[in-house]
Amino acid sequence: MSADKSTSWSYAEDLPAEDEVMLRARERSFELGVTPIGRGVGAVLTVLAASSKAQTAVEIGTGAGVSGVCILRGLGPQSVLTTIDVDVEHLKAAREAFAEAGSPANRTRTISGRAGDVLPRLTDAAYDLVFIDADKPGLPGYVDQAIRLLKSRGLLIINDALDKDRVANPANRDATTVVLRQVGKTIRDDERLATTMLPTGDGLLVAVKK
Repeated sequence: MSADKSTSWSYAEDLPAEDEVMLRARERSFELGVTPIGRGVGAVLTVLAASSKAQTAVEIGTGAGVSGVCILRGLGPQSVLTTIDVDVEHLKAAREAFAEAGSPANRTRTISGRAGDVLPRLTDAAYDLVFIDADKPGLPGYVDQAIRLLKSRGLLIINDALDKDRVANPANRDATTVVLRQVGKTIRDDERLATTMLPTGDGLLVAVKK
């Protein structure tokens, strides 16, 4: 990457402004030892949620609510976010963030449990957007479930899809990198999906179900 390109990338990542609600959610993230999404990723999530006119969304990996707030801010006033996390403390922090953001309780559904156990219980073709920011070994299964859950024209978004720039290097055979590389190829080759990779943050893999 050229110096100018690197500077432009950093500028774009830092351009979105955040309010006190987001800053407090980030503080809770750090207190819990959770790495929140960056400002650039948060802004993209809000824009994608808004432009897709999503009414129902699923988040796999709640964290402390940073990404959930970003998604909610793009969703319509009658929409519902279902967010899944195995850690009850994460969900508690997320509920605080949602409340501080002014989101009514009936617009969010927080589910404690392993995503691999929870997702199969959700309804087929009932969701407009699925955001995955969870353990990478489970990613292939989460993607399969996400495709099942999405309506036609629904959005699938996967965070950290470039794995700190390791995915692009075929010589890197780290287990997490291999999983992400394979998932990227699987989604790209799936005829049910139209796919792109955004370099925002550590990579956002975005697909639309045809």
